[in-house]
Amino acid sequence: MEQQPIVLKEICSHGTKSLPCAVYRTHSVGKGVFVKHHWHDEIEILYFSEGGFRLEINMESFEIQSECIYFINPGELHGIISETLERHWEDALVFSPGILGFDSRDEAQISLMKPIQNGKLLFPRCITPQHPAFLSLRHSFLHIMHVFGQMAEAAPEKDSDEKSHPLGDSGTTANDLTSQLYVKSSLLHIFAALSEYRLFMPVERNFDKRVESIKTALLFIEENYHSKIYISDLAGQVNLNEQYFCRLFKKAIGHSPIEYINAYRIRQAKRLLEETDLQVTEVCLECGFNNLGNFIQEFRKRTGTTPLQYKKRTEMS
Repeated sequence: MEQQPIVLKEICSHGTKSLPCAVYRTHSVGKGVFVKHHWHDEIEILYFSEGGFRLEINMESFEIQSECIYFINPGELHGIISETLERHWEDALVFSPGILGFDSRDEAQISLMKPIQNGKLLFPRCITPQHPAFLSLRHSFLHIMHVFGQMAEAAPEKDSDEKSHPLGDSGTTANDLTSQLYVKSSLLHIFAALSEYRLFMPVERNFDKRVESIKTALLFIEENYHSKIYISDLAGQVNLNEQYFCRLFKKAIGHSPIEYINAYRIRQAKRLLEETDLQVTEVCLECGFNNLGNFIQEFRKRTGTTPLQYKKRTEMS
C-alpha cells in the first residue's frame, strides 16, 4: 500500500461534517520542534498553559513564557518550537469559519459572521491574562475542551515521559447533539467576548507575497523530497534570487532551506521505518539521500540513534 507523506498544507477534516471542529492536546518535555510549520483553511485558537515556546506566524516570531491565548487566522503559516527543558502544554481548538453561520440575516450574521467567513475580519493575535477579556475567553475555551473529553482527567505528573501528540495527527470530535450545542454556545461566547472588547480587526494589510513564496517552497519540498533539491530549484519556484530566498526562508521558518529539507527527509524516514517493511538502504533512497553514510549520520544527529536501531526499537514496541 502506498504511504502518504507528511503534509504541510493540511487537507484533513477537523471534526465531522455536522460539526467541523476538533480539539488537540500537545505536550512534551525538552527543546525542539513542538508543532511543525503548516497552514490550513480553518481558524485555530491556541491556549498555552505551561512551558516556554516560540510561536512563528507568517513572518513574525512570538516568545511565550507564560499563560496566554493566541489566534491563528485561516491560511496563516505557523509552527511552534519549545524553547526550554521543562514540560510544555499547549491545547488547540480548530474549527471552520462557517460553523456559526445562520440562515437568518440578523446583525451578528451581517456584521460579524459573514465578514469572518469572507476573510474581511481577522481575529486578534494574542490575549494575555492582563486583558479584561482573558478570563471569559479561557473559560469558554476550557469548557469546549471538557465537552470534547480532553480535560476530563487530571494532567499527568511532571515527571511523566508521555510523548507529544503533534497537531493534526489526532483529534477528538463531538458527535451527539447536546455536545455540539455546548460547543457552539461556547464558541459564541468567545466571539461575543472578542466583539465586546472590539478585538476583531478589519483586513487592512495587502497580500503578503513573501508568505505565499514560503508556502510554495514548502510544497515543492513536500512533493520532491525524494529527489535531489537545489537551492536554485526552490528560488526558481518563486522567482527570487538564491541569496534573498535563503534569507527569507530562514526568517520565516527559523532554519536554512538545507536544514529544513534534511529535517523533513528524516521525518519521512522515521515514518517509513515505523510503517513499512522497507530496508534501511531503501528508506535512504526513498527519502532523497543518495549516500547511506550521510543518511545514517543525519539520522543519528536528529534522533540520537541509527536507522536500523530505530527500526528494531519500533518493531519491539
